Amino acid sequence: MLKSKSQKKRDMLALQDLGVELEALPKDRLARVPMPEALADAIRDARRITNHEGKRRQMQYVGKVMRRLDDDEVAAIQRVLEGFKGTSKAETAKLHLVERWRELLLADDAALTKFLAEHPASDVQALRNIIRNARKEHEMNKPPRYFRELFQAIKTALESKQATAAGEQEPEPEAGE
Repeated sequence: MLKSKSQKKRDMLALQDLGVELEALPKDRLARVPMPEALADAIRDARRITNHEGKRRQMQYVGKVMRRLDDDEVAAIQRVLEGFKGTSKAETAKLHLVERWRELLLADDAALTKFLAEHPASDVQALRNIIRNARKEHEMNKPPRYFRELFQAIKTALESKQATAAGEQEPEPEAGE
């Protein structure tokens, strides 16, 4: 099936946008993206270029290199990028959950009972002390040290619950440690 000139241009711009997404990735994530060496070199070069016009031309070249890829390679790159976006969304949702728990725990003592019912491995006394100190520092307009500490305690409790739910177990320290 023949493509119209407009469709070819839309496809070309979509690949160029995909190249821009790749160029914006952190180094560790970029290393996990399956791509041919020519594309990796072009993206590495684009990262080094600081001149606006030079960067624009290099990104056009990245698009040109990407047009030479077969559909399977492009689809693999898109899947990995979508996976990164999904990971970020899941991480954001987890942080929002921690925030909600923190607000509930600071607002109501009954929330602590509910939290402990869901997370029985949590240290009750430590949580009570952190909550009490966070409330005090809020009343006295002090820096939010315990407010942050409460966040970390909740985050740790949620992560340990997820780890046990997934069937993971913490490795036991060896005798020499």
